[in-house]
Formats: sequence, C-alpha cells, structure tokens
Amino acid sequence: MIRRSMIVSGELRRLIKEDGLRGVTSNPDIFEKAIVETEDYASDIRSLSFEDRNSEQIYETLATEDIRQAADEFRPVFDELDGRDGFVSLEVSPKLALDTDATVREARRLWQALNRPNVFIKVPATKEGLVAIKQLIGEGINVNVTLLFGLDRYREVAESYISGLETAAAAGKSLKQISSVASFFLSRIDVLVDPMLEKIIDRGGENASIAKSLRGETAIACAKAAYRIYKEIFIGERWENLTQNGARTQRVLWASTSTKNPAYSDVKYVEALIGPDTVNTLPLETLKAYRDHGQPAARLEQDLESSYGVLEQLSRLGISLDEVSQQLENEGIEKFVKPFEKLLNALEEKRREALGRHTASDRMEHRKSL
Repeated sequence: MIRRSMIVSGELRRLIKEDGLRGVTSNPDIFEKAIVETEDYASDIRSLSFEDRNSEQIYETLATEDIRQAADEFRPVFDELDGRDGFVSLEVSPKLALDTDATVREARRLWQALNRPNVFIKVPATKEGLVAIKQLIGEGINVNVTLLFGLDRYREVAESYISGLETAAAAGKSLKQISSVASFFLSRIDVLVDPMLEKIIDRGGENASIAKSLRGETAIACAKAAYRIYKEIFIGERWENLTQNGARTQRVLWASTSTKNPAYSDVKYVEALIGPDTVNTLPLETLKAYRDHGQPAARLEQDLESSYGVLEQLSRLGISLDEVSQQLENEGIEKFVKPFEKLLNALEEKRREALGRHTASDRMEHRKSL
C-alpha cells in the first residue's frame, strides 16, 4: 500500500529492485494513518488549505501526487515488460459504488489528472460498477476491478471487460494500451464462512465432520475455480479477434491476502495461488513473511477436483456462496466508505488547524507567492 514515506525514503525503489515488486495500490486507511501519525503531508496540507481547498480536494491533490510519483518509479518496469506490469492503482470515491454515472465521471477525471499510462482506476464490481467498467474500458481507461467475491459476478466482470474492448476496437483504439485486472478478495470469504461452519460443527451429527474439513478452505477453492473460469473465457474466436488488435487478458488479482485467522499460515493466501497470468497484492507484513519463509511453486491448478468438492459440500451444508458474496460486497462497500470518511475528517481537522494558526493576511501572502 503506497504512502509518501515509501517513495521519499527510497523504500519503494528498493522493493522494486530487490524484491521484484511489480505494482502497488493505494488505500485510504493507510493514507489516513500517515496523515495523523506523521508529518509527511503537513506542509502540503497547510499550503492547500491556504488555497481554500476543501478536504476532498486536498485528498485528491495529495493522492494523485503520490500515485504519479509511484507510477514514475514503476515506469521502467512497465516499459521493460511492454506494459504488462508496473501499475499503480487509485480508487474512485467508495461513496460512488452504487452510482454508475458518477463513477464514470470521477474515473475520467482521475485518469486525466494522473496522466500516466501505468495507472489503474479502481472501480468496485457492483452491478452499477459493471456498466462503468465497460464504459471506461471502451474509452481506453485502465481499470482495477475491486470488491469481487463471487464466481458469477466474476464472469460478468470479464464480460464487461471484453465488451469494453470491443467498443474500443470499433472506435479505432489500439487495445494494446488498455489494461485491467479483476481483484478477487479472499481472506474475507473465510472470515465469513468459517463461523457458519462452526455452527454446523457445534450442532454435531453427520455434517459436523464435513464442516470441520472445510474450515479455511472456501476462499482458495473459490480462487481456483475463478482461475479456471479465466482460462475458459479468454480463448475462442471472439477473444482471438480482439487479440489481433493487441488485446491483453484481464488478469485475476488476489486481494485481501493477509491472514485474519492466527490459526492459519501467514502466507496461506499467497502460496496456494501462484500461477501464470495472476497478480497477488500483499500487505507489507505478508510480503515480509513470504520473503522470510515462503516456498514458491505453481500451485494454483493443483487439486482442482478437491476445490470443486469444497464448493459442492458447502452447498450441501446449506451455505450459499451467492448469498455470501452479496453480503461481502455490501460489507465491503461499507468498509471502504468508513476509512474514506475517517480520512476526510482527519484532513478537515488538519485544514482547520492550519487556517486557525494563520491570519487572513498570511494566507493572502501565500497566494501571492504562488
């Protein structure tokens, strides 16, 4: 997760050169902590406050500057790998998750403000987001599809991407310049499903032993099934027609990969999901853990039958993954909105502090110096 100190200190550059880091995303929660707990942004917040920017305008200015700098750090990776990696992501306001038109407008504005080919605009995989994804891809805007939990919704996301590419191709755009990832959120699935299994275990009986065997298995089973869908979608005549114009597949990105249950391995959602044409977004703590004791091997397509068996057994136990994914989507929107609002409140407090310490004439002098 990007923050300014990573860029300024050279930590990001070191991670790129020494650890092979191939991209990074932004996060309002991390950004809020940096604002409250450090002085990294104090000078800029004060300056922007004097320019009568509100908290949302200050956030956007600070965030876009960080993303531009990070994108520049990754530009050699992007160029070396012919645009396949080296991306940095910035999200539209999570408050817009259920508003297609507003999402499209903000994504366009952020894309233009960032003005870098190696950035993704993050758009949630809500029903409203699907329409926005198709529109933005059709306009040639790179999209990181977030808050994706279900297999059926994943198919819809991929369809939105392909349809968007077809729109772009019809408009004469080079598809080689358009990129997208579909970010499948994992550990949250187990966090929700495991307590359901515990209730079945507590009731005892024939299903208890089955439920025990399924604890901590749902997310990885879903991920492996999603990867199989990925391989089924990006083949055939329709896709081949697009590849002739330079189209690239919309890779699956594994998100929410930090282990929430201390009983599970701290690299659980990394090691099991290594495979071709995939991306894994690791928090720094998980990256450090994997660097320390990770065992790299292509495991994503191993034990596929067992994974499908997990999904079938969950259904037999009365656990609906469609209902699980919808609940997670609803909760995910809320979990995105709350940190964002907390961030804006922190910025507003900093803004008022800056204005309260200086007179109107001080602010006027600042504006004259610009």
